[in-house]
Amino acid sequence: MTASLHHRGPDESGIYLDDSVGLGHTRLSIIDLSTGQQPMHNGDESMWIVYNGEIFNYIELKEDLIEKGHKFHTTSDTEVLLHLYEEEGEHCLKRLNGQFAFAIWNARKQELFLARDRMGIRPLHYTVQGGAFVFSSEIKSIFMFESVSRAIDPVALEQIFTFWTTLPGRTAFEEIKELPPGHYMKVSRGKLTVKRYWNIPLYSPDECVDRPPEEIAENIQQLLLDAIRIRLRADVPVGTYLSGGLDSSGITALVVKNFDSKVSTFGIRFEEDAFDEGMYQEDMVSFLQADHHEIHADNQSIGAAFSDVVWHCEKPVLRTAPTPLFLLSRLVTDNNLKVVLTGEGADEVFGGYNIFREAKVRKFWSKEPDSKTRPELIGKLYPYIFQNPRLKRTLQAFFAKGLDQPDDPLFSHMIRWGNTSRTKMFFSKDLQERIGNYAGYDEVIRMLPDSYERWDCVVKAQFLEMAVFMSNYLLSSQGDRVAMAHSLEIRLPFLDPNVMEFMGHVPSKWKIFGLDEKYVLKRAFKNVLPDSIVNRHKHPYRAPISESLLNQDSAACAMDMLSEKALEKSGLFDAAKVDRLVKLLQGPRAGSEVNNMALVGILSTQLLHKRFIDDFPKEPPVSVPPDLVFDRRSAASD
Repeated sequence: MTASLHHRGPDESGIYLDDSVGLGHTRLSIIDLSTGQQPMHNGDESMWIVYNGEIFNYIELKEDLIEKGHKFHTTSDTEVLLHLYEEEGEHCLKRLNGQFAFAIWNARKQELFLARDRMGIRPLHYTVQGGAFVFSSEIKSIFMFESVSRAIDPVALEQIFTFWTTLPGRTAFEEIKELPPGHYMKVSRGKLTVKRYWNIPLYSPDECVDRPPEEIAENIQQLLLDAIRIRLRADVPVGTYLSGGLDSSGITALVVKNFDSKVSTFGIRFEEDAFDEGMYQEDMVSFLQADHHEIHADNQSIGAAFSDVVWHCEKPVLRTAPTPLFLLSRLVTDNNLKVVLTGEGADEVFGGYNIFREAKVRKFWSKEPDSKTRPELIGKLYPYIFQNPRLKRTLQAFFAKGLDQPDDPLFSHMIRWGNTSRTKMFFSKDLQERIGNYAGYDEVIRMLPDSYERWDCVVKAQFLEMAVFMSNYLLSSQGDRVAMAHSLEIRLPFLDPNVMEFMGHVPSKWKIFGLDEKYVLKRAFKNVLPDSIVNRHKHPYRAPISESLLNQDSAACAMDMLSEKALEKSGLFDAAKVDRLVKLLQGPRAGSEVNNMALVGILSTQLLHKRFIDDFPKEPPVSVPPDLVFDRRSAASD
């Protein structure tokens, strides 16, 4: 199990064993390179910890603990976390500013305590099999436990082909669960309890504090400076991603101007102009005089790496977008870096997505659904596709769906989820029967907090994006999984809990001013970025799909996975419909968004089935003898 996680921690490995528990750890050494080995114990060896992540405020926490009489033998954040839990129990979680998944074994109480960070930046999976509780950062490690069965979960596919991802707690596999973000778990003497310790900090208009935008922007910059300062804590160099967009450019500029003028930056270039932001990257590199490195993610390399991306993501995806990030993380490690700061989270926290602006426009439009002028506002969001008069009418009709239900709690996302759901037309009859009457929308509604109905339409849309999309897709398939595939840790200043709490109390009008997205964030970056970056049109991060998966170099693999024989073996998709889809996408006309999503979803599901169900390796790809073994079993001396 431990060796199968070698890619997450290639520097060291260790094991703790007693009569009740086995703990394994693979380490990516970032803080305290010489004495931070795990598993780690407290003073009397009654508590043992295995931990993936970073506690960024560990220095301040350590000072408090020393004042309370705690003694430390390392300079690692791991030891601080263990002592803090020893001092405060589960209440310690509210004091942590970090990204983490950890397990602490209390030998005296015979209790295992597990927790995951607020937004779910770090993964934590588990299952109960034959009276044994089995957990790990990744599912492939759990599948090394011989009694764990491997099967694709039909309900998970229903969720993924609707919401782009599984809903919190579920994985792509039957019997394998994921501890939701902001939750902890206790396992003791056959009893398992899961509890929430944190909620996404979003508030109703009467709970917000209205300040002048200049004051809000100044506060944001100070909070981001502090978030960056503590995220630069490492005993190894820290780089940044630099896409040329507002978010990564702002983070990098703050690093260069305040902390490290020689920081290494990394970006992606694309073969096709529609996806490439190279011009803006070049502007920022010139502006900051950065030591910049870039990967050219051409269609062939995206197609060639896609199968490995599915192996690391451990769930189907409806976009190829994780693949260039997988290639980018390899570039970073090839340049001998283990840590980068990234701009993820800014769109969700500061109001950057078109779906938030759509919610504002459609809510306004719903007050006069027969208006001839209000639909024109939608064209301001997508001027590049509304120029065609015929397409304009079609799109206005598309966005008019649901205007008669402005109070629906899922109003902001129903159009998108409904559009994505069209990909389920390719499900086999058998899969549809196994899904049965499951209703994913009802499950999302059960996730909504009690205060949700008092929020405005933008805040409601923010919650749905954070709770459904961000944790399980953006921070997983496009985040931790493709980064740690190459032993790279990403750190996300925009998801600092102090930044999120502050922005939760900022009125929506300053997040999206009229239709100007991320209004106060742009003002916060106005004095540190060139106008060409602050005022540029938002360029959503995407990657080519059919051009990558069905090109001359990658088509053979795709066609093998999408053949009638392979589809009938998995039993998940209708072979005849898939055959028509592939022929359509191989034709001269560009496929629709739904057709391209369906292609990625079907192919990634087929690859998942092949690599995890049909051909799952009985042994990990590398043999990794542990560097550290603590054997406390009563029969250990025999």
